[in-house]
Amino acid sequence: QVQLVESGGGLVQAGGSLRLSCAASGRTFSNYAVGWFRQAPGKEREFVATISRTGGNTNYVDFVKGRFTISRDNAKNSVYLQMSSLKPEDTAVYYCAAKEIGYSNIFYENQYEYDYWGQGTQVTVSS
Repeated sequence: QVQLVESGGGLVQAGGSLRLSCAASGRTFSNYAVGWFRQAPGKEREFVATISRTGGNTNYVDFVKGRFTISRDNAKNSVYLQMSSLKPEDTAVYYCAAKEIGYSNIFYENQYEYDYWGQGTQVTVSS
């Protein structure tokens, strides 16, 4: 089992940047695919980005491509989401999630594939 803790959220003006972190503990994090999801008030949770266990494969939802970058440092048991050119519609609680995949290099966009979730971190973008 792995425990996930997100950090780095906050209040930022439109056009600004934030870097979210997802710190893992409990198991060998390099065996896990990781995804970032978000949930805005009154909306369902949605996929944002995902990264394979080595970091070699990534994928993004269309509306963040070119603005957000997912990366990981397995030596630090951490995954990051660098968010730039933020918009008010990016306001949401952001969650990281992990799924143990052994030595495969796949990733998942479907939130129901993930077994472990953090508590979330609030991102608020003002106009």
